[in-house]
Amino acid sequence: MFNRNRFLRRVAAIASISLVAGCSLLSNGDPNSKGPIVVGTTSAPSTLDPAGAWDGSWELYRNIFQTLLAYPNGATTPQPDAAESCSFTDNASRTYRCKLRAGMKFADGDALNAQAVQHSIDRIRTINAPGGPAGLLGSLDKVEAVGDLEVVFHLNQSDATFPFVLATPAMSIVDPDDYPSDSLRKDGTVFGSGPYKLESYEEEKQAVLVRNDRYRGFADRQNDAVTIRYFHDSSSMVKALRDKQIDVTYRGLAADDIIDLQRQGNSDLQLFDGAGTDISYLVFNPKDSWAKQPAVRKAVAQVVDRGAIAHKVYKDTVDPLYSMVPKGLTAHTTSFFDDFGDPSVAKARRILSDAGITQRVPLTFWYTTDRYGSETGVMFQELKRQLEASGLFSITLKSRPWKTYVVGYQKGEYPVFGRGWFPDFPDADNFIAPFVGDHNALGTPYPSKQITSVLLPRSRAQSNRAKVVKDLEAAQQLMVNDARLIPLWQGRQYVAASDDISGGEQALDPSTIMMMWALHRKTSW
Repeated sequence: MFNRNRFLRRVAAIASISLVAGCSLLSNGDPNSKGPIVVGTTSAPSTLDPAGAWDGSWELYRNIFQTLLAYPNGATTPQPDAAESCSFTDNASRTYRCKLRAGMKFADGDALNAQAVQHSIDRIRTINAPGGPAGLLGSLDKVEAVGDLEVVFHLNQSDATFPFVLATPAMSIVDPDDYPSDSLRKDGTVFGSGPYKLESYEEEKQAVLVRNDRYRGFADRQNDAVTIRYFHDSSSMVKALRDKQIDVTYRGLAADDIIDLQRQGNSDLQLFDGAGTDISYLVFNPKDSWAKQPAVRKAVAQVVDRGAIAHKVYKDTVDPLYSMVPKGLTAHTTSFFDDFGDPSVAKARRILSDAGITQRVPLTFWYTTDRYGSETGVMFQELKRQLEASGLFSITLKSRPWKTYVVGYQKGEYPVFGRGWFPDFPDADNFIAPFVGDHNALGTPYPSKQITSVLLPRSRAQSNRAKVVKDLEAAQQLMVNDARLIPLWQGRQYVAASDDISGGEQALDPSTIMMMWALHRKTSW
């Protein structure tokens, strides 16, 4: 019988998604059994340098680099990893001090000290790479190395979320001898201090990870080696799983493959279904003559049928989303539904006519072919069908592979484009702050003084995150009023694995990044 264990839980409380499979909790792992565990994904890194990526590349970084703080199994808040201890040293949450573990080294034997941490953070801001994570450090004034083992972060404003930022793989600690202070490293070689070393890497094909014997941190490695294979589509990935060429699939399972795995009896595969916080949304470019008009954006928001997308395209493996903050997080709202209600052509026509727009609005929608799953193209076809069926729009669809797609939206080439978002950390702030301001993760400036200068700073001054609901709800309402970003759906996490794989119940951190060290093969029942 097919071994399937479905559960749903509130994302605000997750520290890892429990992937419980039958008797796997009773098994003991032999990390040397049957060679490396092979994990398949459709999300390949865009760069191997942490200063250059604010995307799915973090999956690899988490396993080969260290950060000062991270998430041990079961933790809901960041805990020391490369650091021995970290804390705010003032009541205003503006000075954050970390003491490093003594004797830390990178995989090549170089010392990991306070100077390396300072170098790693400073270069992110100095390089300020397009699509890079510099935007996460907006509240940082300067970082200071005090001796070899202490690092002090001086903030320009109160920011109770700063420990969460330090726990993101973007803040991976790199060796100053190997990573230039003013440019990205491009030689395809990595020396981190994480649980694994990157033994070899073939772009778009695979990353071979082996145990780092110099690692000192909280990761309890249940295997000695993991190979991550990168696929261009779900069907080839699932075929590789069925053919036992890989052991686990993560990120990129298509709806048809999920349904097929659910329906088919199969004694040697497991499918796990857990709550997720990844979202899909549309971005409107204010530089485009049509997309910059609020009436056009609001008319699109009024026509889009999220329920049809979730049901027809994704076979109900995702949920309709009516706010940029997903369900399960404190401060989630349904603002788009509250303002626009059910899809209505009549209301959309009235929005346009009130703005003096009576012709069909021509818009070009862009999407990536190899980042957010095999259904992405189908979803955009459905969006085109919905909008053109209204008689109000004429939609042209265009697409590119992720690497060139990123360059395009950073240059402002796309009038309307699709993006997905996996959280940097499990707080509603992280579904608002990265998208607003002159320099954001979207490559299209989104000035909103009320959000960036009032609501977010006020909420970040509050260490009790339950007390920030009012401000974050107000920020979401402003985003609805602007309709610069239109949420479409919220995903769930699906992982398929061979029946002899265990440890998945501990493999995902609060950002649903897979910690490969938790996986192992079952050796007893």
